[in-house]
Amino acid sequence: MLETADANIRIVLVEPAGPLNVGSVARVMKNMGLHQLVLVNPQCDHLGEEARLMAVRAADILETTKVVESLPAALVGCVRAIATTGDDCRALPTQLEEPADALPWLLEAPSALIFGREDCGLTNAELNRAQRLIRIPSSDAYTSLNLAQAVAICCYELYREEGRRKREEGRRNEEGRGNEEDSSFPGSAGERISRGYASSIPDATDNLSTCYQEQLASSPTQNPSIPLASAPLENLEGYYQQLETLLLKIGYLQSHTAASRMEKFRRLYNRAYPTIDEVAMLRGVLRQTEWAIKTYPRETNSDTLDGALPENPTDS
Repeated sequence: MLETADANIRIVLVEPAGPLNVGSVARVMKNMGLHQLVLVNPQCDHLGEEARLMAVRAADILETTKVVESLPAALVGCVRAIATTGDDCRALPTQLEEPADALPWLLEAPSALIFGREDCGLTNAELNRAQRLIRIPSSDAYTSLNLAQAVAICCYELYREEGRRKREEGRRNEEGRGNEEDSSFPGSAGERISRGYASSIPDATDNLSTCYQEQLASSPTQNPSIPLASAPLENLEGYYQQLETLLLKIGYLQSHTAASRMEKFRRLYNRAYPTIDEVAMLRGVLRQTEWAIKTYPRETNSDTLDGALPENPTDS
């Protein structure tokens, strides 16, 4: 049984300023079978008259909306996150994808789809909270989309993909029942055909072709292979904070460059999709390093540990 988009996906709006937009988002979410709306530090009244006016029969979405103070709080419980941007993001090395290619990935685990402010979108730091980035293609004559329009396009893509998967599951179930019925007839395949029990004989090359098509459809760019036990994003967030504290302590990071360096670490781990056990292992390494710093004696007139090499000033 397929997990539904409603169960897995939350729509996250960061500091929305327009109640009409929030109401419109609630309506299109209900149109497309989604119900989890999270607002990060909203700059408007999401329960006011204007929002309800645009929500029409989706007032229940507004009333169950979760309001949080920060984006990390909005992502608690999520394993996957995709952020949207209207920019070309040349400053970020993360690949920009189209909604139809990236969004199906969210259907398979507790996930968040993040949208930015109406006037300026998401900051680079906020974009780095997501593992993948999408941009909705639009005309060069006017590239900027309204917030509610962008949410509508993405929700439709999710709705369409979920419908396709359910139809595919139904087709496989029908084929399975058909194969069980065929196997109940006596005789060889040739005898069954001669009696009219079967119209064709499955060929091994058919299965090979199907497998090959499935491999092509699951290319790393469009559908990365991710462990089922990928760590929740809040676990990773705790690791990043612990890592930054340690790297500042040992001098690898400096306070004025820490943010940009940590963004690089985030992108690295976003590509790796570490599991819960792997994050626990990484945090264990940090704890052991902290213990070693406190326990091992230091050289006289030196800030380095016995036997340790000083920091390489050319290290980038």
